[in-house]
Amino acid sequence: MRYAFIREQQGQHAVRTLCRVMRVHPSGYYAWLATPLSRRRREDEALLGHIKHSWLESGGVYGYRKVHTDLRESGLRCGKHRVYRLMRTEGLRSQSGYRRRPAPRGGRPSVIVPNRLQRQFNVAEPNRVWVTDITYIRTHEGWLYLAVVLDLFSRQVIGWSMQSRIGRELVLDALLMAVWRRQPKHEVIVHSDQGSQYGSHDWRTFLKAHGLVASMSRRGNCYDNAVAESFFQLLKRERIRRRICPDRDVARQDVFEYIEMFYNPVRRHGHTDRLSPVEFERRHTNRLECV
Repeated sequence: MRYAFIREQQGQHAVRTLCRVMRVHPSGYYAWLATPLSRRRREDEALLGHIKHSWLESGGVYGYRKVHTDLRESGLRCGKHRVYRLMRTEGLRSQSGYRRRPAPRGGRPSVIVPNRLQRQFNVAEPNRVWVTDITYIRTHEGWLYLAVVLDLFSRQVIGWSMQSRIGRELVLDALLMAVWRRQPKHEVIVHSDQGSQYGSHDWRTFLKAHGLVASMSRRGNCYDNAVAESFFQLLKRERIRRRICPDRDVARQDVFEYIEMFYNPVRRHGHTDRLSPVEFERRHTNRLECV
């Protein structure tokens, strides 16, 4: 590693100076330069190129496990521990989360509708349970509010809406997109928190008109709607990254690209056997057609 550092810096500093700083003898450095790379080292350098490509394609999000899955699917044979070693040496890391204060786990049940989900987040097929929630994104122009609807089966974002104000139109537009995209043929549970938007007359009327059944978390309990909260954490950790967008249009474009160009079609999930939500649903459909 010391010799490699000297080779990288020798264009800017004298070799003898670098050797003195790194506490190695110049003759040892020149002997190292004259020694051809081993076959293992050449393979590592070739593999590192593929690792960097996968990591950059993910936007610097993936850790070694998802990068290893990418490499295996592209036909490269390598161990995950080798990928971990090369990524650690090169300084390639996954995006880590932010520390948060512990949230309360209790809370009063809703008096409007019951909690039909009861934290049963594993669903056997699409269009059985949807979850929805609202978050906000800071811009220099003001807040941008984002409402999303996710299908619990694949964790795919099937509906979203962004507006400068937080009102019932925000959540209704997101749910309308979900209904238009999925066109469910049977009853679907739509789970939310106890926000005023989800208790409005317009929301309940829309649900009834489209054969949807409401479900609500306990008050102040984010764990009852953990999947939607988890998506917002991913969005802010992997794309927003605590920066403030110059205006709402830039933030809208950023969120749109994350959802429609990365999260749904590309991003691998542990819940879906390290497949993207779109690919997970496609394989599920293919299995049903083969039966």
